[in-house]
Amino acid sequence: MDNNGTLKITYREAIKQAIREAMKKDEKVFLMGEDVGRYGGAFAVSKGLLQEFGPERIMDVPLSESGFVGAGIGAALNGMRPIVEVMTVNFSLLAMDQIVNNAATLLHMSGGQLNVPVVIRMGCGIGRQLAAQHSHSWEPLYAHIPGLKVLSAGTHEDARGMLLTALQDPDPVIIFEYTFLLNKEAELPANAGAVDITKAKVLRKGKDISIITYGAGVYKALDAAADLNSIGIDAEVIDLRVLRPLDETTIFNSVKKTHRALLVEEAWSSVNVSSEASARIMENIFYELDAPVQRLGGVEVPIPYPKHLENASIPQPADIITKVKKMLQHD
Repeated sequence: MDNNGTLKITYREAIKQAIREAMKKDEKVFLMGEDVGRYGGAFAVSKGLLQEFGPERIMDVPLSESGFVGAGIGAALNGMRPIVEVMTVNFSLLAMDQIVNNAATLLHMSGGQLNVPVVIRMGCGIGRQLAAQHSHSWEPLYAHIPGLKVLSAGTHEDARGMLLTALQDPDPVIIFEYTFLLNKEAELPANAGAVDITKAKVLRKGKDISIITYGAGVYKALDAAADLNSIGIDAEVIDLRVLRPLDETTIFNSVKKTHRALLVEEAWSSVNVSSEASARIMENIFYELDAPVQRLGGVEVPIPYPKHLENASIPQPADIITKVKKMLQHD
């Protein structure tokens, strides 16, 4: 800890601290997922927690996403507070029936009698050449579904705090965590804890353009904004954080100030979160714009294995800088 009362921790450690704190606060909270116990998690997020809390609360499960996500939903229906870990987002397709047809619909189907307070954490995005089976950004699939709250932990603060608030929600919450960020260090207050999970956040104020992003795009956008500032372009950076429901107020207020918007995400460029945000800007505050809304998304290919192609398949800070310069006609 430094003199300012902050700690430098990795994104991985921020997630682990959140799980540990949640389990200490409430005996009804438990973690279940593939390899979360003896192995310590596929990405070492839960390493050591089995020894601390025991196998009834750090629960290894069979390789059956439909089975263990369904078990988590059942536990939530019966008063427990399960944290269900889906190792990588592609595996969640095997549990899509449970998530979409059970977790998201039971409150409606029961006439308001049955809440499903399950939190599902998913590893997401590129990460150290995991290729086309373990590297995609499928947040838009879940942001499409009524009955779910969909969160994106694009900062260490949110990796540390979103889970704690999500566990208080009476309805199902999906939290996307980012493999690419696991080893990244950042400073957090030593007493960092629960965060609001209803609003987007302005991470950098600016007046010339709004860069609106989420997830693994957040730190890239901040890096790009810092470089743009050195050439006289003052960019505002917004982390959406909540992908369903979108916080229109924060988005609109920013664009009304800067009059330009660039939407950045790693998910494929067609039919993504940026598409929805762009449409809402155009429908609601079109006359505030001095230029068309622009988007930067992933190249529409399965994520390649070679490192240089993996990097080329998603927006990088240099791409953001180039796009902003063109939008502002900056030579």
